[in-house]
Parts: sequence; C-alpha cells; structure tokens
Amino acid sequence: MTKKVLLLHGWGGSDYPHWQSWLAGEVAKEYGCVYFLKFSDFDTPKYNVWMQELKTALEGFKPDIVICHSLANTLWFHYCLENSLEKKLQKLYLVAPPSLDCSIEELSEFFPAKLPATLNAANTLLITSTNDPYMTQDEAQNLQKKLDIETKVLENAGHINADSGFGEWKWMLQELKKELNS
Repeated sequence: MTKKVLLLHGWGGSDYPHWQSWLAGEVAKEYGCVYFLKFSDFDTPKYNVWMQELKTALEGFKPDIVICHSLANTLWFHYCLENSLEKKLQKLYLVAPPSLDCSIEELSEFFPAKLPATLNAANTLLITSTNDPYMTQDEAQNLQKKLDIETKVLENAGHINADSGFGEWKWMLQELKKELNS
C-alpha cells in the first residue's frame, strides 16, 4: 500500500524554490502519493477558511504522514484541539512553528494558540532553528517539553524556508523516505 503524504504550507505559501514544493515534486517523481494543499489567500489567511480546507483535505485524502511548515503548525494545533482523526497519522512533522503568542496583525485570527492534548499522530518530529525570527530557542524548547516529542534543532537555519537556503532539502527527503518505506 502506498503511504499518503500531505504537505501544509504557512503564511505566504511555499512556492518554488521552497523545500515543500521541491519535496512534493521529489515524492511524485517516484510515483509517491502526495497532496500539496494550497490554502486560499495565503498572503492574508483566514482561520475559518483554512480550517475548513484542512478538514476537507484530511477527510478526502486520509494521509498517513503530514508535514506542516510555519503557520500550518498552528492550524494543526487548533485542529487537534477540536477534532480527532479516524486513524492516527503514522508521522507528523512540525517544521518551524511560530510562537504560540505570535503578534503579527495579518495572522491574529490564529493567535494566541493553545496546545492540544494529542497531535493525532503515532510519532511526531519537531524541527526548529537556532535563529528562527518567529520562535525563540526557549519557546521551541518549551514547546518540545510540553508536547513531549522528539526534536531536531538546525543551526542558523532561519525560518527553514527558501529565504534561508532551504530549497532542495535532502535531509528531509531522506527522513521522509524512511517513513514511506517503514
């Protein structure tokens, strides 16, 4: 059975050369089953619209693996506070989440955010950076402790996006391949 991978982008999208668009292409090149959801109006996101789009994608696609970047992490937390999946995800990747108290005006519908009791996943990996402008290292450590999940910290990787040099992210592809082949 082919495992299904759902990619969820954050504020501003993850168009090429962002690692998420590259990763979607790499999975598809090997005949993998991937859905790179494009949220509506990603430059001025609306919480209710994005939440409905996420619910529709989860119900229709039924992923085994979800990879969130940036604001999609916050959306996932909100989803898990109010919903559960029929079947837990095999793996959830939380890449570069913003602070739970983010104060960016355009994103105010999403914040403050609370942490759910469960992430609806059998395994979760939090991936953060030592110099992410949207989450301090202390916040990342607190998030890891509260969620009690494995963490990978990248040195000076910014927001782990194209602006910080993450287009082709070979480590992420290899990590995903391990999950797809397990």
